[in-house]
Amino acid sequence: MKLLSLVLSSFVIVQIALAGDPDILSDFLVPNQNNVDGSFFTYTGMRVLVNQSTFPANFTILKASMVEFPALNGQSVSYAVLQYPASSLNPPHTHPRAAELLFLVDGSLEVGFVDTTNKLFTQSLQAGDMFIFPKGLVHYQYNADPNNPAIAISSFGSANAGTVSLPKTLFATNIDDTILAKSFKTDVSTIQALKAGLA
Repeated sequence: MKLLSLVLSSFVIVQIALAGDPDILSDFLVPNQNNVDGSFFTYTGMRVLVNQSTFPANFTILKASMVEFPALNGQSVSYAVLQYPASSLNPPHTHPRAAELLFLVDGSLEVGFVDTTNKLFTQSLQAGDMFIFPKGLVHYQYNADPNNPAIAISSFGSANAGTVSLPKTLFATNIDDTILAKSFKTDVSTIQALKAGLA
C-alpha cells in the first residue's frame, strides 16, 4: 500500500514538474464560436509597425500572445516585437512559463541572464544575432548606444509566457518597506525612494 502511495505521489510531482502549456486534443481551440474562418487565425496587430513614421520615445513591446491573439491558445507559441530607443532598457524580468528566443533585427543590445547558481551570462549582440533566455531565469536587454535605436523579435514556447518585472514586483506592490529593507540590507527611506521612482 505504501509503495502504491509513493508511486502515485511521484506521478503527481512529475506532472507538476512538467507544467507548461497543456496538450490539446484537437487541432485548435475556438472560444465560443461556431463559424470559424481564416480571420480567426490572422493577427493584424503588428501592422502598426509596417508604416511607423517615428520610433517610440520609450522602450515598447508589441505582443501577440493568446490574450491578444486567441488562436494561439493551445499552440505553445507567442511572439513580441521589442523597440529600444537609444539608451533604453528592458529591465530585469522573468517569463515563468517559457524560454525566450530573441532575434536582433536592427541596432545593438547588451543582454544577460542569471542562472540558478547566480552566475551572470552576458553578450553584446549585433543585428542578425540570436540569443536564448532560458525559461524562468532573470534576464534583461539594454540598448547602450546613445544615438541609435534597436529592434528585436522574441518568440516564446508558450501562448502565455507571462512576465514578472522585478522592479515592479518588488517596489510597486504592497510588500512591506521593512521586509524589503531587511532583504536588501538597507534602510526604509532607501526603499521608499525606490518605490517613489517607480510610481
